[in-house]
Amino acid sequence: MSLTISGLTKVFPGRRSQPDVVALDGIDMRVEQGEMVSIVGASGCGKSTLLRIVGGLETATGGEVRVDGDLVVGPGPDRGMVFQAYSLFPWRTVAENVAFGLEVAGQGRTARRERVAELLGIVGLTDFAQLRPGQLSGGMRQRVAIARALAPEPDVLLLDEPFGALDAQTKTSMHEFLHQVRQRTGCTVLMVTHDVAEAVYLSQRVYVLSARPGRVADEVTVPFGTSRGPDVKRDTRFLDLHDEIADRLLTAPAA
Repeated sequence: MSLTISGLTKVFPGRRSQPDVVALDGIDMRVEQGEMVSIVGASGCGKSTLLRIVGGLETATGGEVRVDGDLVVGPGPDRGMVFQAYSLFPWRTVAENVAFGLEVAGQGRTARRERVAELLGIVGLTDFAQLRPGQLSGGMRQRVAIARALAPEPDVLLLDEPFGALDAQTKTSMHEFLHQVRQRTGCTVLMVTHDVAEAVYLSQRVYVLSARPGRVADEVTVPFGTSRGPDVKRDTRFLDLHDEIADRLLTAPAA
């Protein structure tokens, strides 16, 4: 399913005598079915606000978001969201966390059990199904969070700095994990990240936002196929593209 963002604007009312804050101004984006697209930009440019609007957790001031043509008016099972903080229920086991959205949707016990087993196999946590989040490493917890978001089979997976709290080695392994998940599920992904190398490595396209108010300053196509390994990071095209986007971030104008 495709995701379309048209003319999206977000204004936060000023407090007392303070002026209103324009966070996003006229954002146009599109993510095609099965594509992974990243959004990069300076801190405070509205990246996470944009993702929260797509997820239905914030209301836009203007413009619209559509998933496969349907207008987004709030949270829904067509979008799964993963945050930097793991947001897992500490009192639930890994399997129970993954099953949560299915329970809310009223899915039967047998179907839930089969779907959870399938997802735990995909994310490599079958042997950890009965553990609780506090017994897992950071990378494993984020795998659980991704599995939980995928459980209701959303049309679009939304990732908000999903690997920002991980150490470098764990982050690298999670990049490979996300590649594998996408190959096995064919999910459409929109990710917010401050890590340019991460955006180039994982995505087919990268949107660069200007400093506040956030506007699309550039749209960059990544010239690698969907099957790519760590050796891509040594490719001169990868290095040049990383530097191009990093430079664009420095020069993306503020209003």
